[in-house]
Amino acid sequence: MSESRFLIVKLGSLGDLVFTLPAVAVLREAYPEARIEWVVERHWYPLLERNPVLDDVVILDRSAGSFAFVAWRLRTARYTCAIDFQGLYKSAALARFSGAPERIGLSARFARESAATLAYTRRITPAGKHMIEQNFSLVTALGARNSPIRFPLHVRPEAEARLGEKLAAQGVGEYFVLSPGGGWRSKCWPAERYGVLHREVARRTGWRGVVSYGPGEGDLAETVRQAAGEPAPAIVDADVAQLMPLLRGARLVVAGDSGPLHLASAFGTPVVGLYGPTPPERNGPFGAGDIAVRNASAETTFRRGGDYSPAMLSITVEQVLDAVERRLETVV
Repeated sequence: MSESRFLIVKLGSLGDLVFTLPAVAVLREAYPEARIEWVVERHWYPLLERNPVLDDVVILDRSAGSFAFVAWRLRTARYTCAIDFQGLYKSAALARFSGAPERIGLSARFARESAATLAYTRRITPAGKHMIEQNFSLVTALGARNSPIRFPLHVRPEAEARLGEKLAAQGVGEYFVLSPGGGWRSKCWPAERYGVLHREVARRTGWRGVVSYGPGEGDLAETVRQAAGEPAPAIVDADVAQLMPLLRGARLVVAGDSGPLHLASAFGTPVVGLYGPTPPERNGPFGAGDIAVRNASAETTFRRGGDYSPAMLSITVEQVLDAVERRLETVV
């Protein structure tokens, strides 16, 4: 249907963007001749740059002037359908301002801000528990078929080369990645425990540990290094473009419910995810053999706390080491 022009609205964050990619991939399969564009916040643009299922990416900066300009840009594109995967007032407003005659989003019960649904012409009650399955529901409403989950991604060669230089400078060969951050501290596992975990995984595998971290998380990375002792893990300050090859090249990734965990799983890298206030059945890793560690006492709250949650504190280093060994046993 060459006349179809789709606007994808998913502004961030990293994990949410990763969870949306499979739905956009099946939309492309259903409408191979259509034009598909995605509006996203500038910080996350490298994840979508040169994406094989997209025709263009519209970048939104965090300023009122940018919002007005992007709204005008979307209005002139004459989309036939806007799909809001975000469910926020801001994302719904962009879908509405696009002027698309058909605007699809989740129903009020599932949207992150229920009043955002007033901007939609169709409100979908999703099927499935996992966010990937729920995102599929928005495109199957347009006639797309559920297909095997795939993640269309493009790694910049120049970013991969720059990352290689950083790793070589620290003497890193084969490596595993520990990612102690996660946006909300209540979703994180204590950095000191990552340090203890590093010592044992490095001893058992002979691989070098690499600690990755995001903006404002440098203190967590340093705490991991201090707790790890010698040999110390390498600390790599990687932007989004360099994070992609870092996670793709790792032998293993251990992290909480966070963007790096989901991006690593999207690349097929073996992962062990640590879960507390968020449920693995909704936010969990999805790769074959990937493991989510969560204790039965954990309460699902989605609470964005500034301290480690009791659920995350209940996870022991021994539990994570056991999960690491079980995950690596399944790697061919």
